[in-house]
Amino acid sequence: MIRHIRILFAILALSITSAATVSAQTSLKVSLDSAYLLMGKATPMHVELITSSSTQGQLLVPKDTICDKVEILKALKADTSDIGNGRIQINQELLLQSFDSGTYVLNPIRYVQGNETVASNRLVLKVMPVPIDTLTTIHDYADVENVDRKFIDYLPDFLVDYGLWILALIIILGAGYYLFRRMSRNKGETKEKAIVIPPYELALQELDSLRSDKLCEQGREREFYTRLTDILRQYLQGRFGINAMEMTSTQIRHMLQANDETRLSKRNMEQVLETADFVKFAKVRPLPEDNTRSFNSAMQFVEDTKPLPPVDQDKSDSPAAPAEKTSTSETEK
Repeated sequence: MIRHIRILFAILALSITSAATVSAQTSLKVSLDSAYLLMGKATPMHVELITSSSTQGQLLVPKDTICDKVEILKALKADTSDIGNGRIQINQELLLQSFDSGTYVLNPIRYVQGNETVASNRLVLKVMPVPIDTLTTIHDYADVENVDRKFIDYLPDFLVDYGLWILALIIILGAGYYLFRRMSRNKGETKEKAIVIPPYELALQELDSLRSDKLCEQGREREFYTRLTDILRQYLQGRFGINAMEMTSTQIRHMLQANDETRLSKRNMEQVLETADFVKFAKVRPLPEDNTRSFNSAMQFVEDTKPLPPVDQDKSDSPAAPAEKTSTSETEK
C-alpha cells in the first residue's frame, strides 16, 4: 500500500516538474501600442512567443473576434527568428477594430504544446467614441448633391454589364437579315431571268429530240409512243390549258372537238392516240410506216394549232393611205 502511494507521488511530481519545465521554456505575451482606440479605427496587437526549437506546438489565434465588440480586422504573417540556446521567437501582429465605444477585456492568445497549454496575459482596451462638433448643426437628411452625370449613367445596369454582348448580337442579327434579303432578292431575280419557252417551241424541241433518239429503229416502239403522246399532252396543257395529262384518249377527243382552234386538226391527234393505245395496251407492234405517219401527224397537229403572230397595226393601216390620197386627188380634179 505504501509502495503504491510512493509511486503516485512520484508521478505527480514528475508531471509538475515537466509542466514547470515547459512553462520555463515557453513564454507568450501580448501588448498594445495604446490602451485607447478611437471608434472605427484600427490598432495592432503584438503577439510574442518564445519557445524551444526542439519542440513543436501550435499558436491558437482567433479568426474573427478577440472579444465581444472587438474584431480582428486582419492577422499579419508570423515572423520566426532564432534567439540562441535552442530557442526561437515568433512575432505576429493582429489588427483590432471596434465600432462600439466601451472598455473591453481581450481574451488571451494560447499556445498548445503536447498536452500543455500556455496562455498569454489579458489586455484591457478602451474604445473612445468619435468626437462631434457641437457647433455644427447635424440634420437627419442632407440635400442631394448635384454631380456630373454621363450618358452611361442613364443606361440600365444590364446594358452597362452586357452592352458589348448585346451590340455583337445586334450586329450578327443585322448581318444575317441583310444576307437573307440579298439571297432572297437574287433568287427572285434568277426566277425572273429564267427564260420561259412557249409551248409551241417546246413541243418542236421535244419532237426533234424524240426523232433523233431513233427509238423505233431500236425496237422500243412502246417508249416511242409514250413519249410522243406525253409531248402532245403537255402541249395541250401549255397551249390551250387542257389538263390532258390526267385525261383518257376519249376525253381528249371531246376537248379537241369542243375547242374551235383544235377542231379542224383533231384528226391528226386522233390518229396518234389510236395507234399509241394499240401499242401500249394491246401490245401491237406497228409497221415502220405507222411510226412515221404517227410522228408526222403529231408534228402537223402542232403546226396547225400554233399561235398566230401578232398583227402589226401600222402595216395594216398603211394600204389605206394611198387610197385616201387617190380619192383626194380625184376630188381635186
